[in-house]
Amino acid sequence: MPHLPTPTPDSAPADAGSPDPAELTELDLALVEALQLDPRTPWTRIGTAVGIDATTAARRWDRLESSGLAWLTAYRTLPTQTVGYLDVDCAPGRLRELTAELCRWPAVFSLERTTGRHQLFLGAAATDLRALDTLVTHRLAELPGVTSLRLTVVTRVYREGSGWLVRALAPEQRAALDGTAAQARLVTPARWNDKELEALLDALCADGRRSCADLARDCGMSESAVRRVLARMLRNHELDFRCDLAHTLGGWPVIATYRLDVPGNRLDGVARTLATQPETRFCAAVTGEHNLLLMTWLRTPADCTDFEAHLTGLAPSARVTDRTVTLFMPKRMGRLLDADGRAVGQLTITPAA
Repeated sequence: MPHLPTPTPDSAPADAGSPDPAELTELDLALVEALQLDPRTPWTRIGTAVGIDATTAARRWDRLESSGLAWLTAYRTLPTQTVGYLDVDCAPGRLRELTAELCRWPAVFSLERTTGRHQLFLGAAATDLRALDTLVTHRLAELPGVTSLRLTVVTRVYREGSGWLVRALAPEQRAALDGTAAQARLVTPARWNDKELEALLDALCADGRRSCADLARDCGMSESAVRRVLARMLRNHELDFRCDLAHTLGGWPVIATYRLDVPGNRLDGVARTLATQPETRFCAAVTGEHNLLLMTWLRTPADCTDFEAHLTGLAPSARVTDRTVTLFMPKRMGRLLDADGRAVGQLTITPAA
């Protein structure tokens, strides 16, 4: 996907030329899940798992990607950077302006307008805690219209978006693709300091399925070097891939975020349990007033109550301290989104230094 100009977030509803929502079919969802399980596997393998030929699989994916209904991107993993989540209070009348401004910041990888007492909820990446402090106190806090901030720092991730599945494949189809990537996440990586790696990330951020030959040409590397570096980064979990989709048109229009307080001696067990739930998109231990952050994708607003009841049954020691629903998400992992969640632009996530 090319780097597109940043849209105005509130002018993002689909235009007359956009695909009909019904075009995101069960077959499309199955194709998305196949790419979630094995993002760079050949189309022959994807097609076999989904039940179509390789040419059809590639053509359908091109349609999904070009229409912004689904996309595949690459990004640094948490061990290679410091990640914080911020609740931002805004002055009346400045919310849209701040939304548009923060969408242009490469260090802000996700941005949501929510129902909570804080109007904006955003994720930000930095090279270390000092850089995160500079981003928050010297840049974000000084923006006109920002009235208060609350920062939590991620200390451990139990699940993030690359581990969430649309669950459109049958078990035997999933088994044909699953299992290769998960084993790569046991090694602690080093932080990046190589310009070639930055160029490679930038190219893969735009299109996670770009061939090694294309990557070599654009990054000034040999094809064998690209293959070797990619293999190392995946093996060491320095780089991750995510196949994402327009959540509203895919059938998950409700994004609910829960903040939980869990006794310290039970935090790891509770987090691991909640991370396995099919609704869970993100689950992480954090600093601050609560020690567990949980983000979910749900079908209806009523599912929020049902999920919280289910959560209480799974983890009776956990206390929900806050709950919000996302009203609009104009940015997710560097992708700029319209009102239906279609990708309409892209910025490479660049940690604040």
